[in-house]
Amino acid sequence: MKVIGITGGVGSGKSEVLNYIGRHYEAAVVQADEAAHLLMQPGEACYPAVIKLLGPGFTDLSGDLDRKKMSSVIFHDEDMRTKMNQIVHPAVRQYVLESIEKERKMGTPLFFVEAALLIEDHYDEICDELWYIYADEQIRRERLVTKRRYSKQKMDEIMASQLSETEFSKHCDFEINNSGDLTDTIKQIDSRISTYETL
Repeated sequence: MKVIGITGGVGSGKSEVLNYIGRHYEAAVVQADEAAHLLMQPGEACYPAVIKLLGPGFTDLSGDLDRKKMSSVIFHDEDMRTKMNQIVHPAVRQYVLESIEKERKMGTPLFFVEAALLIEDHYDEICDELWYIYADEQIRRERLVTKRRYSKQKMDEIMASQLSETEFSKHCDFEINNSGDLTDTIKQIDSRISTYETL
């Protein structure tokens, strides 16, 4: 099984790439954000530690975390964000490792893991290859306004907190330019996957 890590800046189109791969290839896909969301549900691995860190007032009546309230605090408090990451990131990594093992036993030929902090969290240690999904900054901003209704301030804050294009490129084995037409992106994906001997 080939394990591929996917990363890139906000608005670069990582989900678009993964959606195509999921539809057209026999591949397992895990997104770190979704895994984190799952692990912070009541009864799951991260829930008790997250509740303890945040204190009262961050859950709804059913006990689920109020993600919007939680995000607003974490994004503007560096210390809180660091502590939250120390709880969630190791648990997500463990979840990914267990998922890889399960899919490997099932004979799945391709496993894709997507994470914004793929490089910072050293996923190169568990991936055979890292892909950088690139898109011009102006295009990323247009997508974030159109699809997610992000304000300029929010975009500026998120982009400032992420790695530079140079850093992404330096640490990744393969780059997909997703600035243009989806057809062009698909050609790049298909071309790369066609080189894998596992298929």
